Amino acid sequence: MALADAAQRNGQVIGADVAQQRYKAARAHALASGFNYKPLGQLVSENQIEDVVRRLLALSPDRQANNPVRPFEAEALLGGVPEPKLKVSQAFDVYVEEIAVDEQYSKSDQQKYQWRKIKRLSMNYFIDVIGDISMVDITRDHALTYQRWWRDRILSPKKGENPVQPNTANRHIGNVRVLYREYFKHLGEEERQNPFRNMFFKSKSRVEVPAFQNEWVQKCILKPGALTGLKWELQLITYMLIETGCRPSEIINLLPEHIHLDAVVPYISIKPREKREIKTESSIRDIPLVGVSLEAAKRASIGFAHYHDRNELFSANMMKAFRVRELFPSKDHRIYSFRHSFEKRMQEANIDYGLRCLLMGHKTNRPAYGDGGSLRYRQDELLKIAHPFDMAIFEVFDAEHAERALGN
Repeated sequence: MALADAAQRNGQVIGADVAQQRYKAARAHALASGFNYKPLGQLVSENQIEDVVRRLLALSPDRQANNPVRPFEAEALLGGVPEPKLKVSQAFDVYVEEIAVDEQYSKSDQQKYQWRKIKRLSMNYFIDVIGDISMVDITRDHALTYQRWWRDRILSPKKGENPVQPNTANRHIGNVRVLYREYFKHLGEEERQNPFRNMFFKSKSRVEVPAFQNEWVQKCILKPGALTGLKWELQLITYMLIETGCRPSEIINLLPEHIHLDAVVPYISIKPREKREIKTESSIRDIPLVGVSLEAAKRASIGFAHYHDRNELFSANMMKAFRVRELFPSKDHRIYSFRHSFEKRMQEANIDYGLRCLLMGHKTNRPAYGDGGSLRYRQDELLKIAHPFDMAIFEVFDAEHAERALGN
């Protein structure tokens, strides 16, 4: 039964693909002949006799050249090729496999998985509310119904459910809007009006992740033994986040060639790779290693293979560890609080705004007059804000790590 179902689905996909290609070819042929493709019913209903006559004349056979009219030419000019009726789920498969190839090209396998996961979730929400209907049958009324469903989840969630944030609703509506636009653009119908146009919820409130206070970091997180017993990667990643201001994903995906400990000024390089994107172009940067982050890097020169490209696993493990050990000063703090703390310390130390943006990987609208200063200059500036720490934290770590190595 399962094999039969799979065969049926494959047959539907193949049939849908053939219908798409035939429709696109008809539109292309009509344009090449000097006409916009219009379905036969539209040609008749618009009562544009002159347009129909011109199309018929264009189809008249050239008797001297002995070129008879081919059936497909007639179908293309007279709108006889039906518009393909792919369902939302089928159109999404086309979008992923054919249309959005460039969006996925530089992503790692895990990044591709996450990218597809979120977009597929958006399609599933739409299908749950409206149904897996044909793309050509989606109307503004369907879009408004979908929008109202999200509005209810924002304002009046069901018992036991938390209210949905407006930005969450906007993301899922936006994903369906993009599918509709890109799918019909793929068919050559760029002018088709999008039912999901101008549809979003305004949100004036944004949940801010608070920064760690300096005293908390020094007395709680940098306290010898505070992280003892955790995976060695979690301990060292924590210390590397403190004085680099990196996004967690930037640290866990470092490769050995990105950790430059033998340089005159030790530093790490945040850069894209052939099969891994980084967040933005401005995220490409070199960050000097100082303080506790430098000591951690010396013990992590091989990178963090266990968490490489596994952002969700790292986040889950780290959040659990910090909560169990009461290393968060409030319920609003996150691992990302290290990044906010780093930025706040730079600001309070009056470090140049341009350098702050560079080290954070933020875009700046300042004219670029240089490369942000030498690594020595950056190192000197970061040393101004580096936390004092007790080397005992690494003595505990080294002893623990050596014991584990002997055990293996």
